[in-house]
Amino acid sequence: MKSVHIPYIDNIDNIDLTEIRDSLIKRGTPISIDCVNWPETYPDSRDTTVYAAHSNNNLFLLFECEGSDLKAEVTDDLGPVANDSCVEFFISPVPDTGRYWNFEFNAIGRKNVSTRILRPEPRRLNADELAQIAVLPSEGLTPFAEKSGWHSWSLLVSIPLSLLGLPNPTFPLAMKGNFYKCGAKTSSPHYLSWAPIVTDRPDFHRPEFFGDIILD
Repeated sequence: MKSVHIPYIDNIDNIDLTEIRDSLIKRGTPISIDCVNWPETYPDSRDTTVYAAHSNNNLFLLFECEGSDLKAEVTDDLGPVANDSCVEFFISPVPDTGRYWNFEFNAIGRKNVSTRILRPEPRRLNADELAQIAVLPSEGLTPFAEKSGWHSWSLLVSIPLSLLGLPNPTFPLAMKGNFYKCGAKTSSPHYLSWAPIVTDRPDFHRPEFFGDIILD
């Protein structure tokens, strides 16, 4: 099972989101999303790295992506952003409970976020909860049809630990989760993960394959 330690960065909450990127690249942990779990049907691979760090209050994730084609057609939160060029973070903050959260974002920062124990029974976040998740997409906020060619893009995300049911966390904090890159309805469909998944077909909702994520 994979594991990763995510460092604490003092005062990062006081830095404007537009200025955090360099701090995350220099001081955050780089996490490669490079597992091609279904090579026979979905062999496409692309360079995706997450730089992760945390404060006492927030988890910061900077997704840096490169690859062919770029698509962001979903216009509304809670829409099917996984069909676009998409990055995802699934996390079980208290693994013993079996509850996990799925955070999914397309290239313009539209959010699809739920919490659940069983996949068919999600509780989707309401508008107030979604507003707590800050995003900064390099591609702006305006939807666009798929663009051909090679593209580099990034998405910076800030997730309040209180949203995960951790209002006063004690560190180190041991959680379980996985990081993903996908594009189900792009010209080159792909389903990549950080921790490997052993299933017959693409399925990210598999907590049994989550890796260890430790907030130091």
